[in-house]
Amino acid sequence: MLSLFSSVLLLVLMFMTGLMAASALRFDRDIEFYWGSENANVLSSKSLTMSLYNSSGCGFQSYDGFLFGRFDMHIKLVPGNSAGTVTTYYISSQGPYHDEVDMEFLGNVTGQPYILHTNIFAKGVGGREQQFYLCLLVDDIPIRVFNNNEAIGVPFPNMQAMNVYSSIWCGDSWATQGGRVKTNWADAPFTASYRNLKANACTVSHGSSSCGSSTEAWLTQKLNDEIKKQLLWVQNKYMVYDYCTDHERFPRGFPAECSRPRFYQ
Repeated sequence: MLSLFSSVLLLVLMFMTGLMAASALRFDRDIEFYWGSENANVLSSKSLTMSLYNSSGCGFQSYDGFLFGRFDMHIKLVPGNSAGTVTTYYISSQGPYHDEVDMEFLGNVTGQPYILHTNIFAKGVGGREQQFYLCLLVDDIPIRVFNNNEAIGVPFPNMQAMNVYSSIWCGDSWATQGGRVKTNWADAPFTASYRNLKANACTVSHGSSSCGSSTEAWLTQKLNDEIKKQLLWVQNKYMVYDYCTDHERFPRGFPAECSRPRFYQ
């Protein structure tokens, strides 16, 4: 679902190939619940569910951190009326100057599409939201690119190891139609299912790193013409919010990266 390169940061909903052999992370060994473990059900080493009851949700994180990599997980979102629920999948480092790449699936009333809310933090600075309606086919389709603009003073998340996280929680103050539609607790529990978490990444854990031999390969990754074409298709057809076009939010001018070309390497 997430790909992190040094020259570009590419968000995709699923990936099929990578530079290293993807290794499965076991839900019974390689993750821990940092919140709401009583609302989790580990079904096997490859699958689990997490539920939201009366504003009490759940979240897990990987034990290991990763620097360069791609991460793949199948997520079955809350079915039916999911208004006010937020189901997340993201990578993040720790501390006040943390790096983070967010994907948050915002629930909606029955029959209305989920909205995918994305954000990027680099050295503690976020506020780079883009939102998309989920298209009919999401597997293998890239949705967002964030270029490395360190040359013009824009932080880029390429130095801090990040853990893999996922959670489900109540965000009805903002998640569905700007908070106008609240969670209907009569429909609880709201349950999301997770399967086949894989990391195609170099690991940074307990003072050791597996990144050395593969770092150069990650550093030289490029976006080919087909990926660029897919990105443009998704952004032109399904994007419903882009911080780089929100004049009301940035009356004194957009962030520096917004003036740069969408694709360059």
